[in-house]
Amino acid sequence: MNFGMTEEQVMIVETTRAFVENELYPHEAEIERTGVLDMDVVRDIQKKAMEAGLYAANMPEEVGGAGLDTLTWLMYEKELGRANYALHWTAVARPSNILLAGTQDQKEQYLYPCMKGEKWDCLAMTEPDAGSDLRGMKATARKDGDDWILNGTKHFISHADIADFAICFMATGVEDTPRGPKKKITAFFVDKDTPGFAVRDGYGNVSHRGYTNAVLEFDDCRLPASAVLGDVDKGFDVANTWLGATRLQVAATCLGRAERALDHAVAYAAERKQFGQQIGKFQGVSFKLADMALELKAANLLTWDAGWKFDQGTVTESDMSMAKLKATEMLAFVADEAIQIHGGMGLMDELPLERIWRDARVERIWEGTSEIQRHIISREMLRALGG
Repeated sequence: MNFGMTEEQVMIVETTRAFVENELYPHEAEIERTGVLDMDVVRDIQKKAMEAGLYAANMPEEVGGAGLDTLTWLMYEKELGRANYALHWTAVARPSNILLAGTQDQKEQYLYPCMKGEKWDCLAMTEPDAGSDLRGMKATARKDGDDWILNGTKHFISHADIADFAICFMATGVEDTPRGPKKKITAFFVDKDTPGFAVRDGYGNVSHRGYTNAVLEFDDCRLPASAVLGDVDKGFDVANTWLGATRLQVAATCLGRAERALDHAVAYAAERKQFGQQIGKFQGVSFKLADMALELKAANLLTWDAGWKFDQGTVTESDMSMAKLKATEMLAFVADEAIQIHGGMGLMDELPLERIWRDARVERIWEGTSEIQRHIISREMLRALGG
């Protein structure tokens, strides 16, 4: 792996960072205060992001995206990750790659409108009694002639309130395996105005103000066969093929927030004086800065390594889990230490540190908890020895 950045990567990083600082930072305080995204502001930023070539940059050129390789995309995600999550995820949207698995008709109906900023998507897997255990989901879809009838509940579904459609994973049968019966899963497109489909307000939470979650309810929701995404009973194949890098996206945005927190801590340690000298000269503070920089560098390297391997076709589940685990736990550490260095001011909302600290908490839970990541890493190690 070449650790140097190409000219194109430098340009993308600089362009994205300037956009974040000039177009996103000015709106953070209002979102943090109200917990609400002003959709007029979103539309304005969305237009500017398209003009700058930053909108839907995660997607291939043939569908109107920037065609970034995985490593460069993660560098772009890191810069966006510096800002309020709801703001950058909505105004500089990155449609789910799973849309690429659709038929041409499905792409016309769902993918291309998302690429143009005319629609937003959301992904619905998690259920109240089936979080990390997706095979345990209870929401079902059963055949009725050529149609499908959906019933059940999904929750913690991000930004479903503004999404025009959901990509829902439902149990469609049971198969026998050496480890016992397991549910078959199928993915469906469900438009928001479909009878029997309701989007309810979700839960208030401490992280990512303005970035909402919702409860999705299905009550004899009837869908045509054309709503199936991929093959029937092969929903896991669709998810594993197209959603593999989402853990790396989480890792990359954590890097951006951690770097922002560290920058604030270094600047404050150099400016703030106590007992006649800069507080950064006290070992209690200087060692904190060193440890923060060390952890951030380690998380960077693990993330870039996994991104590079993804492009080479050699990435493993363990590589991606290590990156996600390290970056999310590193962010919690860096955010906490940055506040400690600032003392009482670190907890005031004049600085982004208390927000970064709050936002860090969810990162160790969504896209697979830290415990799930450790399970994946250790399982891969043991399998090599027949475990």
